[in-house]
Amino acid sequence: MPFSTTRFNRFFRKPKVTIIGLFLILFGAWFIFCLPRPLFNSPTSYVIDDDAGQLLGASIAADGQWRFPVDAHVPSKFSACIIAFEDKRFNYHPGFDPLAFARAVKLNVSAKKATSGGSTITMQVVRLATHHKRTFWNKIVEVFMAMRLEMGYSKQNILSLYAGNAPFGSNVVGLDAAAWRYFGRRADKLSWGEMAALAVLPNSPSLVHPGKNRKVMLRKRNRLLDVLYKQGTIDSTTAALAKFEPMPEKPVALPQLTTHLLQRFKADYKRKPEGNTRITTTIKTSLQQQVADILEKHHRVLKANDINNIAAVVLDVETGAALAYVGNINHRDDPEMESDVDVIAAPRSPGSTLKPLLYASMLHDGLILPNSLIPDVPTQIAGYHPENFDLGYDGAVPASNALSRSLNIPAVKMLQQYKYERFYDKLRKIGITTLNKPADHYGLALILGGGENTLWELTGAYAGMARVLNHYNISSRYTNADYHSPIYIKRPSSQKPNDKNGLLNAGSLYYTLQAMEEVMRPGEEMLWQQFSSTQRIAWKTGTSFGFRDGWAIGLTPKYVVGVWVGNTDGEGRPGLTGINTAAPVLFDIFRLLPAAREWFAVPTGDMVRIKVCKESGYRAGQYCDDATEQLVPKSGLKAQVCPWHKLVNLDKAGRYQVTSNCMSPADMLNKSWFVLPPSMEYYYKARDYQYRVLPPFMPGCDNIEAAPMELIYPKDGAKVYVPLEADGRRGRLICNAAHRLTGTKIYWHLDDKFAGTTTSFHQIDLNPSPGKHKLTLVDAAGNTLHINFEVLDKNK
Repeated sequence: MPFSTTRFNRFFRKPKVTIIGLFLILFGAWFIFCLPRPLFNSPTSYVIDDDAGQLLGASIAADGQWRFPVDAHVPSKFSACIIAFEDKRFNYHPGFDPLAFARAVKLNVSAKKATSGGSTITMQVVRLATHHKRTFWNKIVEVFMAMRLEMGYSKQNILSLYAGNAPFGSNVVGLDAAAWRYFGRRADKLSWGEMAALAVLPNSPSLVHPGKNRKVMLRKRNRLLDVLYKQGTIDSTTAALAKFEPMPEKPVALPQLTTHLLQRFKADYKRKPEGNTRITTTIKTSLQQQVADILEKHHRVLKANDINNIAAVVLDVETGAALAYVGNINHRDDPEMESDVDVIAAPRSPGSTLKPLLYASMLHDGLILPNSLIPDVPTQIAGYHPENFDLGYDGAVPASNALSRSLNIPAVKMLQQYKYERFYDKLRKIGITTLNKPADHYGLALILGGGENTLWELTGAYAGMARVLNHYNISSRYTNADYHSPIYIKRPSSQKPNDKNGLLNAGSLYYTLQAMEEVMRPGEEMLWQQFSSTQRIAWKTGTSFGFRDGWAIGLTPKYVVGVWVGNTDGEGRPGLTGINTAAPVLFDIFRLLPAAREWFAVPTGDMVRIKVCKESGYRAGQYCDDATEQLVPKSGLKAQVCPWHKLVNLDKAGRYQVTSNCMSPADMLNKSWFVLPPSMEYYYKARDYQYRVLPPFMPGCDNIEAAPMELIYPKDGAKVYVPLEADGRRGRLICNAAHRLTGTKIYWHLDDKFAGTTTSFHQIDLNPSPGKHKLTLVDAAGNTLHINFEVLDKNK
């Protein structure tokens, strides 16, 4: 019969047909969109695993449940058990099982109550997702929703959803959480008896209470083992042995090996949700435990001095991955220890740990060479008065030696030359994010711990230095991926290397690490070099002002170890220095790591050979008569020529300096001489017996030397404070000066009034009132020196 539009329209005008059509359309729409989106939206536990997938720690979910994120992989034992126990035709039905459903109806009618639900695993997933009450109508709805679920998910997906969301008694949800809570192991490591016990729990989760219905649960498990045997899934021996295995008792505590890293992950995830709340970290469990044991050992000793907290991190240089992360000691039973604080992530004053980065930056910019002499004299810059830890002065010290000895004044002098604004920017480019105030806020104190840094970022910066050197020696190139923050989540690197000028070139870094290697190790003097099995380590300590923080960071071509010691509340303690407290921990940790004598290769492609003055460490000039060839960073070609060698005119006996006013040039002896400024010379000659002071001018010759004397303290423009003595009277201002000629008299004048005379040892005490003053020094030859200073009034 031919198609008739009229007949078609007439057919659908019938009321019954219209209702049926509308119903089908609505049902179809409901069927398509009947599943919740997302299917499960319950909060999950934060879970961290080590690099091998072993559980390190977990925290309970926001709703008080132990619910791990769903794992797509379901152990084969659990699949076999749960299908055999709950839904033997699971792999074949479309979401509901008509035979099981009919059997359940028959049993419920015979018993005149609900004794069997006939639900498939798919239907149970729907019920878990919707929280439907158990009614006949809801059962019908679940049938269709289960069919819809089967259309959008594979059987394996449905099993993983069930395994991840089924209740396993008490507040345990999901197979993974249950395996750890009841057996202390991963689900894929459970035996047949253990897995069968877990498989019967979702059927009656209320059974999982210590001492409640244990026999019922045991009978169910053994009956399931019999079914597995009859199916041929396990043999008779396995079934018999599995029946002897004990049933789960009281839930066990989960591992808590990295509580502080778990805290960090939770904070990072809340700040930037990405993926689910379970991660595989880069942590190595055995090393993590060993590092924690070392910290506990040292804590027992340090606690006697009321030093309560220690933190340590171990990084892999190549990847920046954290291999161990111990944010603090583990003494939660003692609230005074504040062991919940993750010090690795806490901003603290870094002491001297930034000095290697400044030294490398100075080399990178050609401002110094590795052993250039740096002034080490009493210093006051705009009211800032740094001091060395030993309160002594060398006058002048090689830059590398200043770094290995961690001298403060040379570091401040170097930063003054480099400019703290530029160093501030360099630190931010290297990866330091905690300097959240303008550069002027920190000033020159930045290099001595005037800012705050974290152990995480500092060890990352040290790793970056080693990584640059390693990569340059392989490829002779720099990439922007060499400096990056440490990582603790195991994932492929997304950073792409691009050619660019390195923030710090390889030659500069090589000399920096060489200087750091020379630091004397605690308790070993320099004897470590005599043992071929001892690991070569470049390291640096730091101590914050007030003895509040002790730091030690060391590196090799493969590893970086960072240690912090102190009190989380900021209380300072006598003897809390990096060398005394953190360094011993550092070397104990390095002894855990694979020892190797291999060191960083010399980056000769990034170096040039030039002549260097042996006495000053600068590029040799025309008057340097003792120069040696040395490999230096290429930027060393821009370095200053030696400023302290000059040609002097002597009499033929070499006893006096002379001028053309008193001796014919033909009778003069011209000689190269290493001459430091008076204040530097004053301290330097006491340290170096080979230093030769210039001879005096011959009597009758005019002294044409520009500055034979120099005021050491106070400096021109200084602002000083003179404290009150114990009896309430104002103290005295101690002024120091240096003169090149021993035994010369200096006449001191304060505000043009004579104040006294000094000979040889030029130190005088004055009593200036608050306000501005002028100090004038005149030596016996008439040389004059003027400086202005201000005495501050405490009451203003």
